[in-house]
Amino acid sequence: MWTSTDSPMAGQWAETQQPTDWLDAAFHDAPVAYTPPPAQGDDDRLLRLRLIRSRRVGPATYLRLLAEHGSAAAALEALPDVAAAAGVQKYEVCPEPVVLAELRAAARVGARMICLGDPEYPATLAEITDAPPVIWTIGRTSLMARPCVALVGTRNASSLGARMTRKLAAELGEAGFTVVSGLARGIDAIAHGKSLETGTIAVMAGGVDVVYPTENAEIAAQIAETGLRLSEQPFGLQPQARHFPRRNRIVSGLAQGVIVVEAAARSGSLITARCAADQGREVMAVPGHPMDSRASGANILLRDGATLVRGVDDVIEALGHPPQPANSASAMAQDLQRPAAPVGKQDGGLEARILAHLGPSPVAEDQMIRDLDASPRDMAQALAVLEMAGRVTRSAGGMVSAG
Repeated sequence: MWTSTDSPMAGQWAETQQPTDWLDAAFHDAPVAYTPPPAQGDDDRLLRLRLIRSRRVGPATYLRLLAEHGSAAAALEALPDVAAAAGVQKYEVCPEPVVLAELRAAARVGARMICLGDPEYPATLAEITDAPPVIWTIGRTSLMARPCVALVGTRNASSLGARMTRKLAAELGEAGFTVVSGLARGIDAIAHGKSLETGTIAVMAGGVDVVYPTENAEIAAQIAETGLRLSEQPFGLQPQARHFPRRNRIVSGLAQGVIVVEAAARSGSLITARCAADQGREVMAVPGHPMDSRASGANILLRDGATLVRGVDDVIEALGHPPQPANSASAMAQDLQRPAAPVGKQDGGLEARILAHLGPSPVAEDQMIRDLDASPRDMAQALAVLEMAGRVTRSAGGMVSAG
């Protein structure tokens, strides 16, 4: 059983121990061809949580360590040596009392922890290269196994935008889709509210117990009762600006497609749309008046090839009628791929060549592979070590720059 004396919350540990440059880059880690097995009991879940909560460990490093060492326990034991090989001295893994406090906080609100590899982990989210290793859920986890559509947009919705959102959310639910959004004010909150009866998922930027903005506390409570709240972040973590892009890639990762309703030219909704495009999801947008700045982002998406949405029929034409709910366990029953080479044991020559090649302007990883005549495998491993050492920074679209 999970028991311990009182200790600092994992959210506080995360904010004080993980450097900002890693947090901004972690969800663009290079992919690893490995699917973890289901967690084996409470002890294994505790160890997996300690691993992902440890400093400088992102999704790719987490998977690479599990693939190389075979278990979370072995990965945690090896992590200080891996960090030392990357030039990080006096490395400390996340202390056990920190995750025990997080588990107690989860128990108080009835939250469930689902690990990547578990049968309940959503198959669509598991497909993306930066899938969160651990998610916390409050509510109906079965909603993740249904076909999902993300509905996102401006916080300052017009009357027409709000009306269109209500219509789409209601009709998508009636058609058999789960509506996914980010629990922001405006379009997000409207989409959640109109799909409460048919099924909605709210992806949180902070801890799953932290409602932001506070004005959405009532809808968040309703979602916990009839829908699902979800987050990869530690309990008690107050959302910061850097956390919202991480949240957005989960919104799009859960969905077959993303619909943007009213978004400014520079907005979080366009980040979600870019994530969707990178993940191979359908990008859709509702057109707006060209003189309304709230519609400029959606109109830009349409100009650049997004599917135009006038109503639910356009969505169904793009995505197809929802099939019977998929068994998410089938996506997890993949044969174990050949493990990657040990982290921190790559050719130092390639790491030096990468550093010499990079500057402050981001370069595509694929281009570096060609420029440096390296294999994708060796490049991914070298970049993982350099990122742990804080020498490189990843950004959207597989771009890398000097750290």
